Amino acid sequence: MSGALLHRPAFARRWWALLALSLLPLLLLALFGPARGLLGDDLHMPLFVVALLGMFVSLPLFRRYKLALIACARARGSADETPAWQRLAEAQRNGLLGALLPAWLAALGRLAGLHGVPVLLLVAASLTIAILYRLPRQLD
Repeated sequence: MSGALLHRPAFARRWWALLALSLLPLLLLALFGPARGLLGDDLHMPLFVVALLGMFVSLPLFRRYKLALIACARARGSADETPAWQRLAEAQRNGLLGALLPAWLAALGRLAGLHGVPVLLLVAASLTIAILYRLPRQLD
């Protein structure tokens, strides 16, 4: 049995779990959060800008993920396959945490009174970046 068949379900579970973890704060705030922002109204625009800049955190992390993905593809069928999969899993986890940072900052922005459209844009940006961290089918 190949390493990809063994590791693909774990990668998929990790991806979906981190995606759910990133959207959980927003969902909880929508269901149980205050109707009006708890933080000062002056913070919503700076938090939006910081969340936009947070998208750039994932650039070096994606480079590491891409290099780990290439190394894993090269190590297939060799003795180095298991450590390559472990490095790829670590790179994917770190990259997803960086990619989902704008969604977490959007949840913090909701506490500062950030409106729905900017929150939606930040969540969409996080989801778009997170899609890049899915395991490609070429690794089968």
